[in-house]
Amino acid sequence: MSPGKVLQPVLKMKVDELFLCWLSQPATQLTLKDCLRRIKNEEKTEIGNGDSGNGKNERFANKNSKQCILGDTRLPLMSFNPPQLSTTLPLATPASPRNISSVRATRRSSGTRVVQTKKEETLPPSLSQNIPTFYFPRGCPKEKVNVDAVIAKIERTFSEFPNERATLEDMGKVAKACECPLYWKGPLFYSAGGERTGYVSVHKFVAMWRKILQTCYDDAAKFVHLLMNPGCNYLVQEDFIPFLQDVVNSHPGLSFLKEASEFHSRYITTVIQRIFYTVNRSWSGKITCNELRKSNFLQNVALLEEEADINQLTEYFSYEHFYVIYCKFWELDTDHDLYIDRKDLARHNDHAISNRMIERIFSGAVTRGRKAQKDGKISYADFVWFLISEEDKKTPTSIEYWFRCMDLDGDGALSMYELEYFYEEQCQKLDNMAIEPLPFEDCLCQMLDLVKPQYEGKITLHDLKRCKLTNVFFDTFFNIEKYLDHEQKDQFSMLRDGEGESQEISDWEKYAAEEYDILVAEEAASDQWNDGYEAELNPVDHQKANVLKYQTEKRPFFEMPSHLADVDLDEYDYEEDFE
Repeated sequence: MSPGKVLQPVLKMKVDELFLCWLSQPATQLTLKDCLRRIKNEEKTEIGNGDSGNGKNERFANKNSKQCILGDTRLPLMSFNPPQLSTTLPLATPASPRNISSVRATRRSSGTRVVQTKKEETLPPSLSQNIPTFYFPRGCPKEKVNVDAVIAKIERTFSEFPNERATLEDMGKVAKACECPLYWKGPLFYSAGGERTGYVSVHKFVAMWRKILQTCYDDAAKFVHLLMNPGCNYLVQEDFIPFLQDVVNSHPGLSFLKEASEFHSRYITTVIQRIFYTVNRSWSGKITCNELRKSNFLQNVALLEEEADINQLTEYFSYEHFYVIYCKFWELDTDHDLYIDRKDLARHNDHAISNRMIERIFSGAVTRGRKAQKDGKISYADFVWFLISEEDKKTPTSIEYWFRCMDLDGDGALSMYELEYFYEEQCQKLDNMAIEPLPFEDCLCQMLDLVKPQYEGKITLHDLKRCKLTNVFFDTFFNIEKYLDHEQKDQFSMLRDGEGESQEISDWEKYAAEEYDILVAEEAASDQWNDGYEAELNPVDHQKANVLKYQTEKRPFFEMPSHLADVDLDEYDYEEDFE
């Protein structure tokens, strides 16, 4: 057969095959021989008698007898094509035209009755007309909003400004007139075109806000509409930059950063990654209204107005958390190009992470740019995801992060082979430490008892999300230091930690608080050693005298990064992150 030609079934060949199979049956041959014998006898009797009437009667009787014989001796295979017997034996169908026409009329009438019965059945009216609307991508419309009253309030607010034009500093009052949180002022300003002219006129703002009130019915839809690019219905990472830059410039808890503008981009990058880490549950790199609606991000944005201490907002905006992440990255980034390779990441936490897991991280299983595959490096943004996932393995995102790394074949389940692949290196490290490792069979039994998978022989993502000790499971296979710590703890104490304390403060928050205290203590000790000596590698102390008040001193071994006051996430190759 020529390539490209499509195979098509031939029904006639299959029917012929079944007919030959039926014809070769011994019972079928006996039946046919008997029928042939009766036909021959019928013909001789008809010729000898010469009485046409009697002949017709005999033929009619023989016809009935033949039909009875065929009915009695019919085999299951004969049901494939019953009409063929009548066509091969023409003498066995001497029916009159009148009988045939009556049979046909009967068939037509019965068929007509069936069709008429179907036509008489009237279908009920379409039920879709009675189903109320249940899908509201831009929020469920609430009671009738008096748009004119809201617009009138906004116009009164603009009348307080010169020429009824509001600058970015004035947008706080406008945000309150719109019944929005204070720190929506940046998105409101930029969405109305204030970035181009430096101010917003009352007419442009009213037209913009009226359209939003008429199309967006909850805070999530309004926030996405303010930040998104035209023609989109989602938010990407770059969309958050103007909003966060306004937070850095105006929040009292970040006032010390005004003179250290080179750190604005680092802080903003960290917050953006934490937003996507928590909110973007689909890992698509695009935050939708539904994802934003299900998260607590907008509640944290509202708390920015109430909480003067930025460090109290630990889920997204904490500067202390940024400081810890950036310090850990700076220690590994020896050439300070804001990228680290496999050897750099292997030095994290004194080589605690196995080399096989590091290879998986750089394989592209969890990294968002092509830099990891092309040059074998990951960016600072990728490191934010790594460090949070490494220090808190109980959150949904961190479980998905490490599950993707351990799922070597990408089939959505961890097989026993994959678990053994990672455990082999753990055994080698234990041997090098003169510690006898637990055999894999025994370790596997422990992990299966810990996770209790739904299906035998594999562990799914759903199984791990149901488990309360996923940190113990993951550390067993690729973090030797934490694995030994778990081995020294009592199992009941670990269960208590997993059930009680995790709800009050997360593992990441505990880690960040401890590391920040260590960094501050090291800075204080360094100040005593270098009394009267200005450290060459301290990037902030020479710029802000009262940094200790906010506990934001930088470590003396830091080098001054290049000045990057203008935030540009393109330096991290974000344009290729989600292709």
